[in-house]
Amino acid sequence: MLKNYSIFFLAFLLTQTACNNAKQSKEKISDSIQAESAMEDSLKYDNEAHLSNIRQLTFGGDNAEAYWSFDNTMLVFQSNNEAWDLGCDQIFYTEAEHGDMRKGKPKMLSTGLGRTTCAYFMPGDTTIIYASTHLGGENCPPVPERRTDGKYLWPIYNSYDIFIADLEGNILKQLTKEDGYDAEATVSPKRDKIVFTSDRSGDLELYTMDLDGGNVTQITDELGYDGGAFFSPDGSKIVFRASRPQSNEEIKEYKELLKEGLVAPTAMELFVCDADGSNLKQVTKLGKANWAPFYHPSGNKIIFSSNHKGQRGFEFNLFMINEDGTGLEQITRDPVFDAFPMFSPDGKKLVFSSNRNNQGTRDTNLFIADWIE
Repeated sequence: MLKNYSIFFLAFLLTQTACNNAKQSKEKISDSIQAESAMEDSLKYDNEAHLSNIRQLTFGGDNAEAYWSFDNTMLVFQSNNEAWDLGCDQIFYTEAEHGDMRKGKPKMLSTGLGRTTCAYFMPGDTTIIYASTHLGGENCPPVPERRTDGKYLWPIYNSYDIFIADLEGNILKQLTKEDGYDAEATVSPKRDKIVFTSDRSGDLELYTMDLDGGNVTQITDELGYDGGAFFSPDGSKIVFRASRPQSNEEIKEYKELLKEGLVAPTAMELFVCDADGSNLKQVTKLGKANWAPFYHPSGNKIIFSSNHKGQRGFEFNLFMINEDGTGLEQITRDPVFDAFPMFSPDGKKLVFSSNRNNQGTRDTNLFIADWIE
């Protein structure tokens, strides 16, 4: 009887020990998860209610325009990170889930020559489109000199053309061959059209073309810079940024700058139209610079970057607004810069560029967050 009791008691102790060990193991796992969550939450500012589990991808330089693959697993982006021996922006891609750039330089898809911008995945996720100046020269094109009036200007390089490349960096096709600026290309979720900006008409307008570069169609025609266009989730509409100079002085300045290959992006609002350019409507009337728009997965809201609430010109945050211009909501709270938001095709995540966590430098890095509706 005593022996049986001892065996029972020993079994009880072993069971309790196993339970305690399991409990301690679970507690360690829980602590680890909480610690990781706390680290990710440290990248988030108060009142950023739509964002959770923010994760930093790049660590140095200017990293921007990160756009998702159709299958939600990869990102293509541009960077000028000096640690990667870059003189100016080149195109890279990375896995979204394991894309921590502290592990090394990601795969470069551009040639390393000239300057590049605005890469986007093509249907099938085995190729990308991007714009490059490399046919106009192997070196980085000159950056505009700072004006005496302090006006911030963007260069519109006339050597930009749009190319298709595979994920090994091999250029497969040149899509545009017109003289002048051709860039800012994105692809419809319907997988049938590309929208891009060109100055081939003498002004900066939006055009669409088939995936092979054929059937080029101009869809905007008002004076001003039309750019940064994206299709709605169903491919039926397009959202874009635009300047609309009104006074004689504004019109004169816009035209003179354009002749120099420059635009002043300090006064822009958001517009939407059908994919063929019809039913054009202005969405924002906020003043200052409203840009980098992208459709919410619902197809009736738009997330974008704006400095309209900032006291200084470089204070940009992300906002969301209904397509009809109502319901403005602030999404991010960085004191310096948040821009280039893009929802993953499944609507679960948001990638964006930000100055957060840069230890007081000017570095702009890429971040991924879970989207909380």
